[in-house]
Parts: sequence; structure tokens; C-alpha cells
Amino acid sequence: MFNFLSLSDNILVMDTVTVTTEKTVFGGLSIAKIDSKTVFIPYSMPGETLSVKIVQHKNDYDNAEIVKIIKASPKRVQAPCKYYGQCGGCNMMHISPEYQRELRKQMLSDIFADNKIKLEVPIQTIYGPDTNYRARFQFTDGGLSKKSDNTIINIDECLCAEKVINDYLANTPSEQRPQGRIHVFGSDKMQSLNKVTDSKSDSQSDGKIKIAIPQTKQTTQSTQNKFTQNRSDKFLSKGGKKLKVKENHYFKGTIINDETVAAVKILDKTLHFDVRGFFQSNLFVFEKVIQKIMELLPGGQNIIDIYAGCGSISTFLTDKYENVTLVEHNRDALVFAEQNLAGKKHVSYGLSGENWVKTCSSYCPPFDACVIDPPRSGMEKAVCDYLCKSKIPVILSMSCDPATHARDAARLIQAGYTLEKLYLLDFYPNTSHIESLALFIL
Repeated sequence: MFNFLSLSDNILVMDTVTVTTEKTVFGGLSIAKIDSKTVFIPYSMPGETLSVKIVQHKNDYDNAEIVKIIKASPKRVQAPCKYYGQCGGCNMMHISPEYQRELRKQMLSDIFADNKIKLEVPIQTIYGPDTNYRARFQFTDGGLSKKSDNTIINIDECLCAEKVINDYLANTPSEQRPQGRIHVFGSDKMQSLNKVTDSKSDSQSDGKIKIAIPQTKQTTQSTQNKFTQNRSDKFLSKGGKKLKVKENHYFKGTIINDETVAAVKILDKTLHFDVRGFFQSNLFVFEKVIQKIMELLPGGQNIIDIYAGCGSISTFLTDKYENVTLVEHNRDALVFAEQNLAGKKHVSYGLSGENWVKTCSSYCPPFDACVIDPPRSGMEKAVCDYLCKSKIPVILSMSCDPATHARDAARLIQAGYTLEKLYLLDFYPNTSHIESLALFIL
């Protein structure tokens, strides 16, 4: 019997009602109708007959929870994780892996259709292992947050985690794990930095895993001040005139500290990054995505990588383009990009996309292609405006949010671009999280 969460005391509970689910929508919930009103039901899937209770009323919809599965989908499976339904991570583990991917593909298609984008080509899927795929975690007090509240679950295994992280969880009792919010990165793809870790430092390192413990406020402020004091204003010159470039001072998220630096081998390259900053969690899929990007790009002289991060994509672009331009607002991340692209011809701008467009874009040479991987909020309006007018012949857009991806894609299409290919990037199996890659040709 599937184990469902008990209902909280502060939500409205009604008598049970029998429904048949219709489809799964973005967020992983399936919908049904009760008296023509839409009802959202977690831990369900299309075509199931369920006895449910309405637990929350909204003006346009209701939320429900399953009381009993009357007729299960043939695609339903017993979730193998003992924390499933409690942990706030996975929400699709009760569905067979192949059908999960089909549902996520359908969600992506629906969102593009909602933005009036008619897909002329089928969505392709890039995927890897269904379990033991995740290298990057944030633990709080040694565990993971419970679904819908701040309670911490002390876990001894996560079926999504790479083996080295599960070895750490199994061999380190929860009371011996660092308290507070810590960043963990562990993978068999990690490479040695050839440094001896100081036992008194702010991190713990054990071969294939690195654990970054939060710095004290005093240490962080001292590092920030040092970084700020060492910055220098940048100027561009054109027609004998100097133009001052607006730069960000420092960034709260990733303060450089050698003891939290990690390196991983991706295909034929070693990439360095700070485990407290962003880096892809699923290295198995990331390798395949890099291969696909390199396959789709025609090669040439100049390419720009906007929202470049630590240069995890730019590093490979140097194999097909003579000059690579990086734009990234987090200059801490660019420190690693400079290391990852050492010896390759490139230019880095420590600016937001909007500031780069305003102050630097007119000084750059024409680009043969663009790779862009914005945050969840999507492209900044100024960046999307720039791309729409740029006449760059090839744009590869990667996104971690299908809603903003579809929004930006609609603008590019309206500007004359053709959506040639669309890929579901299945970075997070067993969840409803969707990432995607789109190829636009002018």
C-alpha cells in the first residue's frame, strides 16, 4: 500500500470523492475534474481511478490527497526509497522511469504550446541513470528537509545520490555530521587538486567527496572586503573616448576559498569550481549535453556564452571557435572560468547580461553563434532584446525552467528565428524538474 502523508490540522477536509485523473501538468501533479472544477492530486498519474479528499479550496481549483487507489495505472510502481512521500525531493518515483520521461516531455510540450509555439519537430530526450546520479547536495543539520515544512529528516541513504555520497551518509552518523547548511559535492569523476587539506579549514575532503562548512560571519566579511578592495574599474576605448564599464563589487554566494575548490573530469577536460557555487548536479547527463551542444554548433570564429558561470560550457567551445566571449555577473565564478580556459583565446566580462548589453555589446565583433544558459528567471529583457536584433545565425538556449524558456523562445521566433530542435534534458529523474535545450536558426 502506498504511504501517503497525513493531513495537517489547518486545512479544510471534506468527504472522499471518486475521480479519474486526466493528465499530469507542470509540477508533477495530475488533474481531475469535480463538477467541472479542476483538482490537483500529488502522487498520481493519468488514467487512474482514485478516492480523494479535498484538502484546500482555491477560487479556480482545489487541492486533494489520495485516500485510496481504486484502479492504478499499469505504469505505477512501488517507490524504492523508504523516505518517499516524506522527503521534499522526489515526487515521481511512483512512476516507471520510462513513463516519467514521457510525462516530463509532455509537460514541456504543453508549456511551449501555452506560449503559442507550434512544435514542428518532436522533442528528443537526453537522459542517463535513473538512480545514483546526483553529485551535488545541500544538507541542513546533516539531513534533508521534510516535504512542505522545515523539519529535517536524518537520512542514511538517498537513491538519487552518487555512491560516494551514500557511502558518506552510511558511514557518518547524523549526530556527527556538520550542523547548519552545508554544501556537499561527491562523484567518481572528481580529480585530485594535489593539495593537502588543512584539518582546521572550513571544509572536509575525502578523496571523491568535498564538504564545505559555512564560514563564520567575520571570515566571510573579511574575504569580501579583500575582494572588493582589489577590484579595478574597467574601461573600453572607441574613437579616442573612454567608456567606463559598470561592474558588480562582490557576491555573497561564492567567496573564494581554496579549501572548497573541486575539480571534475568531464569528457576530456578538467573543470574547477567552488562547491558552494553552482555546478551541474548530474554529471552523467551533463557529459551528453556537452556532446550534443558540440554536435549542433557549426564552428567558426566568434561565439558568445551568456550566463557562462565557471566556463563549464565555454571550455569546450574553444575546440570549435577561435574566440570565445564569456558574460557572467558573478566574478567569483569567472575566477574559475579563467582557470578552466587557461591558454585558450577568450574574453571575459564580469557583468550582468543587461549591463553587458548596455556597455559592451557594441564593442564586440559579430558572433557566429551564441550559447545562453540563464537562471530560472530566464533571459533578462535587455539580453533577449539584444538577441532578437543581433542577427546571430545560431543560438543554443539552455534552461532550467520551461516556462521562462518558452517565453523567451516565443520572442526569438517572433523576431524571425526558427526553432529547429528541442530537447528534454533529464537531469533530475524521479522529480518533476524539467530542463531543456533549444536550437534556433536565423
